[in-house]
Amino acid sequence: MTPLVGRRVLVTGAAGGLGPSVVAAAGAAGARLVLVDVAQDRLDALAADFSDSIESTHVVDLLDDDAVGSFAANVTASAPIDAVWHLVGGWRGGTPLHEQPLEDWEWLHNLLVRTTVHVARAFTEPLAASEHGRFAIISAKEAQAPTSKNAAYATAKAASEAVVLALANGFKGTAATANVVVVPAILTPAMRDKNPDKDWGVFVPAEEIADALVYLSSDAGAKINGQRIRLYSGGPS
Repeated sequence: MTPLVGRRVLVTGAAGGLGPSVVAAAGAAGARLVLVDVAQDRLDALAADFSDSIESTHVVDLLDDDAVGSFAANVTASAPIDAVWHLVGGWRGGTPLHEQPLEDWEWLHNLLVRTTVHVARAFTEPLAASEHGRFAIISAKEAQAPTSKNAAYATAKAASEAVVLALANGFKGTAATANVVVVPAILTPAMRDKNPDKDWGVFVPAEEIADALVYLSSDAGAKINGQRIRLYSGGPS
């Protein structure tokens, strides 16, 4: 099946651990991919493996609102962007709230919140103008169930979710949607290959996350807007 044939999908954080699985799934679904990351060498390595489906690669400082805005204007000048999958992520934690360095809070805020705000701002109008506009991020269940040793991470994830749900609210009356895919933890192919006999428990395979993004961006997902879609059972919503 090629539910995304003819559509341009922008993937930020494309060369991270989740990126290859997402690029593979989107390419198999027929999408043309525009990839963004912080390092050209990592993008080049990814492009070498998926050259048939990758339209272009770009190094963009997602912490620079002006740079993201200029990039969005340039990349949508010749053709629409039909979906934005914002995969930028990272984790710091493991120490109690009162002991965690403020530097961790700032780092997570920049990585998880500021990048989401900048990308959402830049692509709100292009996605709203598309017949198939989609925006999605990957979040964690900690956003709704914070613990003392994950306070900064949970706070940043909750804030990034709020940005996306606000975007979804603004998309009402258009064909565009914005949603949050929620997982407990991500199992990448590299992790699985390194420890093939390990019981990964609640970890969600990257391939399943990629399939969820493809579904949300297909015609079948057209009526799903402003939702937190859990790829796990039980626990907090």
